[in-house]
Amino acid sequence: MVRRVVPQRKIEYAARFNKYLDDFNQVISIGVDNVGSKTIANKRKELRKEGAYILMGKNTIMRKVLRMRAEKFEETNPTISENATKMLEMIQGNSGLIFVPNNMDVGKLRTRLTSEKVQTAAKTGVIAPVDVMINPGPTGQDPSQTSFFQALDIPTKINRGQIEILSSVLLINKGDKVTRSAAELCVMLNLKPFFYGMSVNHIFQNGEVFSADVLDITQGDVACAFNAGVREVAALCLSLNYPTAASVPHSIMDAYKSMLAVGLACSSYTWENLTKVKEILADPSKFAAPAAAAAPTEAAAAPVVEEEPEEEESSVAAGGMFGGSSSGSDSDSEEDSS
Repeated sequence: MVRRVVPQRKIEYAARFNKYLDDFNQVISIGVDNVGSKTIANKRKELRKEGAYILMGKNTIMRKVLRMRAEKFEETNPTISENATKMLEMIQGNSGLIFVPNNMDVGKLRTRLTSEKVQTAAKTGVIAPVDVMINPGPTGQDPSQTSFFQALDIPTKINRGQIEILSSVLLINKGDKVTRSAAELCVMLNLKPFFYGMSVNHIFQNGEVFSADVLDITQGDVACAFNAGVREVAALCLSLNYPTAASVPHSIMDAYKSMLAVGLACSSYTWENLTKVKEILADPSKFAAPAAAAAPTEAAAAPVVEEEPEEEESSVAAGGMFGGSSSGSDSDSEEDSS
């Protein structure tokens, strides 16, 4: 039986990968679809100065290192083994890993990575990230290319010796593969419709892996979700007649409203707040007037500045002397259009 020899470069790669896993507690996975190697190299050099490191590699090798790490520490250190197993879901597609120091904000780093885009042309077979519209107007192409536009169902006409597109056309739909004809048309029109850059997919932090979309959640979103949960708990407790901290304020208000209703029906007993309620019910306009008076007064009207009358333009300047030139230009345009 022939024993397979592991290349030295793979051994060194696994050692570097394990060293990063030992030294860093924050890891983010990045997608690098259609991102050039030069862009990745520049970003690697930039982050290295800040103490962060980018690790790229084949998915099979990266998963192999993580599985071996999980098996190695399964008995001696279950936490490390569990973390390595969780990180397996971060290795998907054309991706890499960035090991982030604890003093670096992951949210700000994500914003930096995703904000840098490179404008590129549409290539055949690439999945379109956005819709591509062709706007009406001259194309600069000679009439011999008319059949090419007709094959793509693009309405055109010949104007002054070149092809002109008559109306907007959706050339490529988002999520579809770019066809050869569409890619050639984009080249003909000198159109670079796509912007590519790094994307942040997953984040490993404090022993948990979560989607990068979690970073988009604001404090306002958390507060709204909490308030909605409190309302649901209060409604459930009120329907079950089970008092809790969430439902007791509502129960007190309902009881007080019932007391006001009984007080309005019984004229022999009253208290201060009940008296105010009776006065409001007896004459609502009495309380509407003070409320209107307490409202802020309207701002004083700004002084009206009288504008100086504009001098009427002379008929000579408007074309009185050159009246014949306008008709001449019209006739020239008609000859050109013909």
